[in-house]
Amino acid sequence: MTGTTTTRRPGPAAAPSPAPSEPAPGRPRELLRRLAARVGPVLAVYGVLKLTGFTVFMLLLDSAGDFREKHPRFGGGAHPWDVLGSWDGWWYQQIALHGYDPALEPVPGATGMITLEGNSAAFFPLYPALMRLVTEVTGLGPYGAGMAVSVVCSFVAALGIHAVTSRLGGRRAGLVAVGLWAVWPGSGTEWAVYSESLYTALAAWACWAVATRRWAAAGVLVFAAGLTRPTAVALVAALAVAGVVAVVRRREDWRQPLAAVTIAPLGVAGYLAWVGHRMGDWGGYTKLQEGAWGHTFDWGRHSLDVLTSVPVGHFDYLFAMPMEDTIGVGVVLTVPVLTVLLIRLRPPSVLVVYTVLSYLTVMGTQQYFGNVSRYLLPLFPLFVPLALAMRRLSGPVLAAVLGTAAVASGSYAGYVLFELGVP
Repeated sequence: MTGTTTTRRPGPAAAPSPAPSEPAPGRPRELLRRLAARVGPVLAVYGVLKLTGFTVFMLLLDSAGDFREKHPRFGGGAHPWDVLGSWDGWWYQQIALHGYDPALEPVPGATGMITLEGNSAAFFPLYPALMRLVTEVTGLGPYGAGMAVSVVCSFVAALGIHAVTSRLGGRRAGLVAVGLWAVWPGSGTEWAVYSESLYTALAAWACWAVATRRWAAAGVLVFAAGLTRPTAVALVAALAVAGVVAVVRRREDWRQPLAAVTIAPLGVAGYLAWVGHRMGDWGGYTKLQEGAWGHTFDWGRHSLDVLTSVPVGHFDYLFAMPMEDTIGVGVVLTVPVLTVLLIRLRPPSVLVVYTVLSYLTVMGTQQYFGNVSRYLLPLFPLFVPLALAMRRLSGPVLAAVLGTAAVASGSYAGYVLFELGVP
């Protein structure tokens, strides 16, 4: 018998062992390109419009020259840009340099409304703390550090406003909202030694975190907002309502919203408690605001006095400043209209509650009425209905509208606020 020979055909070559995963050669560049495509238009729109208004503001200051005759603390200085560090900016610089020494110090012999010396404890700590940090890192003085923090935060706020608005109306509407943030009445404080940009950035991203159900981030952001401005109580309440709504609708496990709501109020409550402890009076912050600045919650009596006086040309009420107050009245009467339009869009509850409570808080407080244009500046949800309406405009028309508003904002949002009023 002949033996059978089995011929073995060679099989396919063994596949080589996979090499360790390595990033694609162009991956970092691709990520940067995508990031630039996403945030570049937002930063460009805001930057161009804001720089336009800021330039006009500086030119108006220089041409009028009134700032040269004023005290550096009260709207004066050697250069036009020095005005941006006056008023509240002076206090923030003092805190960044020297810290706090909370006290209720009577004005000798005072019997009128102002009975206490001004004290830095009236100004919340996060913004001056960031100023101090920037000073330590960069070597900038308190003025330069304050401007750096405000400018950077204004762009962060623009990104947050875009993120919230684009969820409701698309990227084009988001860009329009960013443009409105740049030219809104009171926007002169966005690039100044003031805390509006920081607070708005925190509020916008907190609302975005709530809308996207990132509860931990929302709680931390609201906590930080509470270390920036006392009006953060409205943001705390808005977060709480949103948490309840999410749990009732069974979209969330109750533990995450509860944790966020527990963390959120600790910023504002903690600072007020610390001030009260240092002053030896748990109501010390409120007494300081009332006795040193004439700010007190009066359930809207002062606001009603202004709203019934300005339309008939009377300016005999408390803290009257005709030009600034006239703009303030226009802003105050616009807010309810925009709020109704916002509600009709059925946005996340956090936006509505935050807007309504912030508005009521400002209107219910006796203070310099003309300042409502900056006190209401952080109410970015008001931009949403306008942005959704304006997104239908063509590019050239939008550029003309927002560009004209940017030029005009140098006056109504900058010069009027800092030189014809008390920001």
